[in-house]
Amino acid sequence: MKNQTPPSDDYDTPWKDALTRYFPEFMAFYFPRAAAEIDWRQAHVFLDQELAQVVQDAELGKRLLDRLVQVGTYEGGEQWVYIHVEVQGQRDAHFAERLFTYNYRLYDRYRRPVASLAVLADDTESWKPDTFGYQLFGCEVGIRFPAVKILDYSSQIESLLEDPNPFALVTAAHLFTRKTKGDPEQRYAAKWRLSKLLYEREWDKQRIIDLFSVIDWLMHLPNALEQQLLHDVYTLERNVAMPYVTSAERFGIEKGLQQGLQQGRQEGRQEGRQEGRQEGRQEEAVVLLQRLLTHRFGRLPDAVCARLTSASIEQLETWMFNVLDAESLNDFFDRC
Repeated sequence: MKNQTPPSDDYDTPWKDALTRYFPEFMAFYFPRAAAEIDWRQAHVFLDQELAQVVQDAELGKRLLDRLVQVGTYEGGEQWVYIHVEVQGQRDAHFAERLFTYNYRLYDRYRRPVASLAVLADDTESWKPDTFGYQLFGCEVGIRFPAVKILDYSSQIESLLEDPNPFALVTAAHLFTRKTKGDPEQRYAAKWRLSKLLYEREWDKQRIIDLFSVIDWLMHLPNALEQQLLHDVYTLERNVAMPYVTSAERFGIEKGLQQGLQQGRQEGRQEGRQEGRQEGRQEEAVVLLQRLLTHRFGRLPDAVCARLTSASIEQLETWMFNVLDAESLNDFFDRC
């Protein structure tokens, strides 16, 4: 009997979140020459609507990431930077042509020079496109663009782990994900190592939360190992006496909340009746909330369990978010 195919590693969301939240660090790590010409004292702006007007190729699918960003330069004026992160797991013969197409579409529509930059996260070492063009009857048209290959960092993992730039850890996580594919025990060890590094950097709370979620999305683990990892991170955070709800705990709560409520809705839909939907959602919400409160505050009094069981689904969903910041059970209910 064949083993079930494990869930595929999802590279899209973490790359998009990390690039958007830490764009200056992204540029400094992958494209330092370009980053040196940008005046980071000026705000950079993501031009989602402008990009959507020209990137409409349905056949491209979801396995890519595109961002169009307006930045200021030291020479004055505002410039546009088109960022493309190619995250599909195989080479694409039309990749360079696609960047050329997007570049001239942007110029044609907005009459703005655009710098196209690419990060390639595939597994083919020999594939590194950086140009596209053609010539006819003495006329030459084309594009040459900077391209960074994630696999080129494979021999630098230890250096990446010492680099203070958050994208060094993102890159290391990507490489560890590739390296440990099909080996959950080794992936667990690598993911735990990366998680510990988040706290050694003395980063602020939000950056730890953001990067922990990136690492988690990149490095999928079986449920048992995932629970063990979260337990280890909870213990680590308590040992360093963090004065806030732990980043791993907050991430786990938010992730559990989304999954639990979604599961409740799905079970409710299967019931095929409004009453069934409400009951399914309510039961899932009660169980999830009891688990979260028990994890934070210990064994729950019978009165608390009874209050949760008798609450409406709307009240339960409101209480879910109180778990993040409440300091006690009394505080949890007082916030309502």
